[in-house]
Amino acid sequence: MGGQPDFAQIFLTFYPGKKIIELKALKLYVYQLRDIIVSYERLINIIYDHLMETFDADRLRIVMHCNPRGGISSHLTIDSDWKSRGGEEKYKDWVGTSEEWIRPN
Repeated sequence: MGGQPDFAQIFLTFYPGKKIIELKALKLYVYQLRDIIVSYERLINIIYDHLMETFDADRLRIVMHCNPRGGISSHLTIDSDWKSRGGEEKYKDWVGTSEEWIRPN
């Protein structure tokens, strides 16, 4: 059945440049995305692009765990520090760590 809501958990790793993110503003921003119809893969890119454009962070990593749709769940990650995205790969804090904390209960 189409038109049903999807749910996801979003986790940010944010190393600020000259600006920081106010949590209330972030909450309001995420709430305004509730009514757009896009794929999960596109949504993580929209959030990433908006936050990088607005805050010009030294590093922004977004992990999104999407609830199952059709029996398939999605675990998406985007990181500004990846060399393929133009980063220097100077932040290696994620290498070798378990991301079990993002699994839903």
